[in-house]
Amino acid sequence: MIANVFTDLTDRLEEFSANWWFVLIIFSVALLDSVLPIVPGETMVIIGGVAAGQGNQSIVLVILAGAIGAFIGDNLAYFIGRRFSHRVEGWADRKPERRLRLDGAARQIRLRGGLLLITARFIPGGRTILTISSGLTKQPWGWFATWIIIATTIWASYAALLGYFFGQAFEDDHAIAFWLAFGTALAITGLVEVVRWIRSRRSKVVTGDPIEV
Repeated sequence: MIANVFTDLTDRLEEFSANWWFVLIIFSVALLDSVLPIVPGETMVIIGGVAAGQGNQSIVLVILAGAIGAFIGDNLAYFIGRRFSHRVEGWADRKPERRLRLDGAARQIRLRGGLLLITARFIPGGRTILTISSGLTKQPWGWFATWIIIATTIWASYAALLGYFFGQAFEDDHAIAFWLAFGTALAITGLVEVVRWIRSRRSKVVTGDPIEV
């Protein structure tokens, strides 16, 4: 059923993708995806890339809409975490093991959080967990925002260009262009997750527990 929905959407892509408001849809979905992982942010950016590849939209605008929307959404998730940080601190203080885990999470984010923020962008739900955790553990906003700019730019460029190249290759078939781009994105995401899992199994954490994203 979901496949039919996306197929119908890509078949009708040419009808609305050339409109100026199409990039606003990409922006909005990318923003919501940062807070609600069930929203298909990456899928929408890929569709935008397909539209650009078929000459119906600007690839630059698609990338900017996805990156800016994701940046604002990630910051919203960060401030949600920051808003509830005092409650979490109180909850952690009630049991020593909770405090240890929270302190361990804060240390791990400080030590390798930048690269984690980039990697988590490609893991469904991972970005939301890590951005909220960054707020909960009171990571400096300037540090967080800098890495999020890098992460969202890479993410939006990757998704949009993936759709763009398949859109050019299959200019007359929106559905095939989308599904090939989408399948490639899933394969890359799976590969990233496998590599991350292997590296986490090999790494030895001296103090605290690593953040799982």
